[in-house]
Amino acid sequence: MLTPADAVKTYILAKDGNRPFLMKQAFAENAELEIVVKTDAISFPGWAKGVAALEDILVRRFAVDFENVYTFCLAEPPEAGCTYFTCDLLVGMSAKGNGEIRVGCGRYNWYFGGQGRVEKLVVTVDVMKLLPAEALVESMAWLSALPYPWCRADEALERMPALDGLAEIETYLKRVWPLSLARRA
Repeated sequence: MLTPADAVKTYILAKDGNRPFLMKQAFAENAELEIVVKTDAISFPGWAKGVAALEDILVRRFAVDFENVYTFCLAEPPEAGCTYFTCDLLVGMSAKGNGEIRVGCGRYNWYFGGQGRVEKLVVTVDVMKLLPAEALVESMAWLSALPYPWCRADEALERMPALDGLAEIETYLKRVWPLSLARRA
C-alpha cells in the first residue's frame, strides 16, 4: 500500500519531471485540486476534479511553459496512515520562453484516503518572485543541491544565494523555519 509520504513524493516527481503517468499512482481517480494564488507572477485554474484534469493542469500544461523545476516540502514526511498533512513549500523553475526564473513559497494541504492516495490537494502560492534569466546557473545550483523533495527551511536559507529579488523568499523561509522545527518536536 502507498504511504502518504510516497504519494507526496510521487506527485512531486510527476510535476517536476513532466511524468503525467505517475499521477495515477499518487491520486485517487476522483481527486480534487484547489489552487489559491496570491501573486500575479504565475497563474493556475482555481479548481479541478479527476486525476486526468490534475495530470493536465499540474503536469502537461505546466511543462509547456516551465523547465528546471524543483519543488520542496519544508517538513518531515507525513507518517504512514495519516489522513491529513500540511507543509510549507519552496519551488523554483525557469520559463522555457524567456528563461526567467521563478522562485516561490506557499503551502500544501493534503487529504489522503484509501490506499494512501491523495483525495484532495489544496495548493496555496503565497509568494512568487521573478528573477532574470542570467540568474539561472546560480539559482539552479542552489535548488539542485538541496535535499529533494523533503528539505528543512533552515537548510534552504543557509544555502540561498545572494540574488536580487529573493528577499521576500528569505523572509518567508525565516518565518517557516521555527514552525518546521516545532512540527518535528
